Amino acid sequence: MTFLAVGINYNTAPVSVRERLSFPADILESSLKELWLLKDISEAAILSTCNRTEFYYTSTTANQQNLIDWVAQSKQIDPADFTPYLYTHTDSSVYRHIFRVACGLDSMILGEPQILGQMKTAYQAAYDAGTLGKRLGKLFQHTFTAAKKVRTDTAIGSSPVSIAFAAVQLAQQIFDKLSEQTALLIGAGETIELAARHLSQQGIGRIIIANRTYDKAHAIATQFNGYAIALSELPIHLAEADIVISSTASQLPILGKGRVESALKKRKHKPMFMVDLAVPRDIEAEVEQLRDVYLYTVDDLQNTIDQNMNSRRLAATQAEEIIDIQVDYFSNWLRAQGAQSTIQDYRHQAEQSRDHALQKALILLKNGASAEEALNRLAHNLTNKLIHTPSTQIRAAAENERHDLITAAREIFKLTKSQ
Repeated sequence: MTFLAVGINYNTAPVSVRERLSFPADILESSLKELWLLKDISEAAILSTCNRTEFYYTSTTANQQNLIDWVAQSKQIDPADFTPYLYTHTDSSVYRHIFRVACGLDSMILGEPQILGQMKTAYQAAYDAGTLGKRLGKLFQHTFTAAKKVRTDTAIGSSPVSIAFAAVQLAQQIFDKLSEQTALLIGAGETIELAARHLSQQGIGRIIIANRTYDKAHAIATQFNGYAIALSELPIHLAEADIVISSTASQLPILGKGRVESALKKRKHKPMFMVDLAVPRDIEAEVEQLRDVYLYTVDDLQNTIDQNMNSRRLAATQAEEIIDIQVDYFSNWLRAQGAQSTIQDYRHQAEQSRDHALQKALILLKNGASAEEALNRLAHNLTNKLIHTPSTQIRAAAENERHDLITAAREIFKLTKSQ
């Protein structure tokens, strides 16, 4: 049985290809069952995110053509339109790949933690669909163990490397309890949405989204139980904000020194934390002169991010060493499974010999033999039964000059030289 991983990701395929090969949650179960029914495939799972689609499966062959044909038919796409972007891993290369993916070492943002949750979702979907078997299921479990070890033993995810996350982490350092603070986010792009997500995850008390187009602000605000306002309403609500994060495409500043100063007076000079992530700036540089304002720009945060990225790269080196060890562990477990059926057969044979010898001993007892005689006969019969076949096979190996079998027998039975 061969392990295979076939897929595309942000490195190998443009988004126009990735989106055509995506498997959203509403079709994942049916797709898994279809994949599982393909000839030569015995176990299957699908990981599908905005940055990658990967198929993990076990097969009696290493040929992925049946998978390619199924994807082409399922997605109504010509194989020539996606096969140039595919990569394939087999056996130990699969183990290493899936471990690296789960640890964020293969992500667009090094060490990002979301992929582990997505991997767990892929596992659960395959489990619910009934397409996981012992081997692939064990690989996923081992993957989660490896990812946890990397997260615990390295600093791969401890330092923020996105502007939005860095801004929120800085806010946490300034305010003891984000649950008691109000955040005003200006803009409605990806950075602002990420900032809103991070603030929400950290338990921010209240979120206000301000944007020139109210509907866009409302779309983000509803995701995080926030409140949307038009940009024209900014002067009314600015004084409510303990945290201000701005990221728009405006060519002129949105917040000037005078407007912020007025808000501070309404706040009775309660401090404000402000982060300007826009280029050109959304907040006038002179605002930094105000005594009760902590103003940071994108350049201030970028320096932190660069340092954090270097820290993650060092941690990634440590993570690769951990993964090397985990690949060996899983490979050893898999090799041991090859002997499992032999062990079970040997145990069954021994239990039959035991039962047969025990039955004879019980008959002796019923016929009036003493307990000592019955036990001696039991031990004698059981010993003869257990050693008869191995002895016969070892003798035959000697006659046929199979010294390798004799050496193996001594090792298996841990025999020592008799005196």
